[in-house]
Amino acid sequence: MNAEEPSLPRSRQANERLHAMVPGGAHTYAKGDDQYPEDLAPVISHGSGAHVWDVDGNRYIEYGSGLRSVSLGHAHPRVTEAVRRELDRGSNFVRPSIVEAEAAERFLATVPTAEMVKFAKNGSDATTAAVRLARAVTGRPRVAVCADHPFFSVDDWFIGTTPMSAGVPAATDELTVAFPYGDLTATAELLTRYRNEVACLILEPATHTEPPPGYLAGLRALADRHGCVLVFDEMITGFRWSEAGAQSLYGVVPDLSTFGKALGNGFAVAALAGRRELMERGGLRHPGERVFLLSTTHGAETHALAAAMAVQATYVEEGVTARLHALGERLAAGVREAAAGMGVGEHVVVRGRASNLVFATLDEDRQPSQRYRTLFLRRLLTGGVLAPSFVVSGALSDADIDQTVDVVAQACAVYRKALDAADPTPWMGGRAVKPVFRRLA
Repeated sequence: MNAEEPSLPRSRQANERLHAMVPGGAHTYAKGDDQYPEDLAPVISHGSGAHVWDVDGNRYIEYGSGLRSVSLGHAHPRVTEAVRRELDRGSNFVRPSIVEAEAAERFLATVPTAEMVKFAKNGSDATTAAVRLARAVTGRPRVAVCADHPFFSVDDWFIGTTPMSAGVPAATDELTVAFPYGDLTATAELLTRYRNEVACLILEPATHTEPPPGYLAGLRALADRHGCVLVFDEMITGFRWSEAGAQSLYGVVPDLSTFGKALGNGFAVAALAGRRELMERGGLRHPGERVFLLSTTHGAETHALAAAMAVQATYVEEGVTARLHALGERLAAGVREAAAGMGVGEHVVVRGRASNLVFATLDEDRQPSQRYRTLFLRRLLTGGVLAPSFVVSGALSDADIDQTVDVVAQACAVYRKALDAADPTPWMGGRAVKPVFRRLA
């Protein structure tokens, strides 16, 4: 394998063009070039299956596709064909399309724990709609978010709790409180402290750790006891854990849940789903005060809903979730073996459910290190692997996994040298990659 770093002159030029016009140089902070080693931030030309090509012509095996959204692989034929069929029929009308009814029926058949659904274009709109609905039905102001989960929304109620809180009034920030994942006692204490003030508990049902036994059921009981709404953010767990969501896998039904990412295989579609009694408050068939729930011009674009229906059919009929788990298990085993073989098994650590793997890069003291992450990412890119995480797509082949493991082994050999020198600087190639949430640029 060619050990030379890829040449990226066109990508560097494209990054400069982007920064001149687009704040941050990307439309999602997690895609920013500050997340990649210096001068090794490829700008993508196109993708097919589990591979992408940058504008310089370099090909990569890609992980974490579209920030976990492209779980079937790029340009999946079943999805693109469904989209093509709708494009010639028009994409948006002054009244609902019949596609909206078909998409809702398909979603509720796939996620039978939900009774109603409303579509949107992004996850932030869906989670914020859930929060607004919870406040309306409870008459309470506070939102309790899980402190151990990294992201819920771009809106003020959540962003005000992060280091990037500029522009969020303190009065808004003060209405959001936090509870720790897996700790029912601490959550009960929080709900007692803010008795009759908390409108909802919002969390991802699982992330890189599985819920402790009885935890989600205990949270359901706490929400019922304190009269607040339980919201599951299933942006990531939806489809990757089960096509019916983590709520189906773990057998705990929330009042409201939000889906996105894998739902459209890269097309812009998200969903708010939940109990009819709550959801109808945003409708026209209830006697109470109306809730302005979700009302978006593009929320029901026909081609995106067609994509969502094709994704759901593919998951159910082809057993995609099981394939994601099998691929992830093969990758995790290979990476762990490669890291151990190079003597860095306690420093390059694979974590998470097999369908949603992440990796940690630890320093000499086994503490998380952005500097060692920079070294690791640089070696992966040199080997033709674009991997901000090890989140798999269903388009990966066994050969792709084997090649990735070979590249990881080479990266781990360099990692061992850096650990022996107690300094990764000579192998970083420039400044360290940076965390997304930070106060200063």
